[in-house]
Amino acid sequence: MTRTQGTGRRAGVALTVALAVLASAAGTLAAPAPNAFAQPGAFAFAFVANLHSDTVSVIDTRTDTVVDGVRVGDGPDSVAVTPDGSHVYVTNSAADTVSVIEARTRTVIDTIAVGEEPSRVTISPDGWHAYVANVRSDDVSVISTRTRKVTDTVKVGDSPLGLAVLPDGSRFYVANAASDDVSVVRTDTNTVVDTIPVGSGPTALALTPNGRQLYVSDLTSDDVSVIETRGNTVTARIPVGVQPAGIGAGPDGRHVYVANIGSNSVSVISTRTHGVADTIEVGAGPNGLAVGPDGSHVYVSEFEADTVSVIDTAAARVTGTVPVGDGPTGVAVTPRKRGPGTTGR
Repeated sequence: MTRTQGTGRRAGVALTVALAVLASAAGTLAAPAPNAFAQPGAFAFAFVANLHSDTVSVIDTRTDTVVDGVRVGDGPDSVAVTPDGSHVYVTNSAADTVSVIEARTRTVIDTIAVGEEPSRVTISPDGWHAYVANVRSDDVSVISTRTRKVTDTVKVGDSPLGLAVLPDGSRFYVANAASDDVSVVRTDTNTVVDTIPVGSGPTALALTPNGRQLYVSDLTSDDVSVIETRGNTVTARIPVGVQPAGIGAGPDGRHVYVANIGSNSVSVISTRTHGVADTIEVGAGPNGLAVGPDGSHVYVSEFEADTVSVIDTAAARVTGTVPVGDGPTGVAVTPRKRGPGTTGR
């Protein structure tokens, strides 16, 4: 794989590492509903980064409708929600910045300069840090969520994309798409302590809830590598669909879901057998994926269709399709908050 293939700016679904040539296209935003987060028993929202319209769509997961759109920086590629659901971090891959959205008001409250071509972001379990993978500068920016400043920069492999943090926050993992490996970083020192070879073009990561297994979508070898985190060793390679990208684990740890860009499907992996238990057809160009807070639904962004498919995991089928902005990529779902009069899903 060449350096150019790892930049994350390939057009269409036939990506070699990650999605899309960046284009700036103004989109029409839905009318805001600013009081939704203030209601007792607020339900889960899904946030979707729209790469080509420079917006983040906000989906009400009770009705599977877009209730708002937030204008962010140029080329939003990835989103992550803080554990308390209060803030959303968005990587603007063409602006070399991260936008911070206040979830309650759905307004951008800060913009943080990071490395070159930030394409993925994740939040530590304690909510104190945001980690941003910068594809072009081959590093990870460490942001303090309290000060909203970059406090450190960690050099990793070539074209870093996927990110995941252990439940205890002691280490984070980085999928390096152009060097075909995963960096292991200690969070107390922000140093790389191990490098794990995996399949070709690793682009996204998902940890099981107990943190014992790390699943790596290998985009150009059409499989998923399974890493035992105690020994940092690959214990399985699971064939899935064509060009696996977005990946997420269910909260019960029984299944991992993988969006296959090139075959317009989602593979459902059994963590017990390390085999594909089901394959679900979705829309064109599925790439980003997020599992809802109780595991009953999975949200899949479809880059070519400009939609998000909603999968009922019990039925293993698509039960809703939500039109969003132009070129949807990253997806994240807020933690559910229950209260009087609200049941949610």
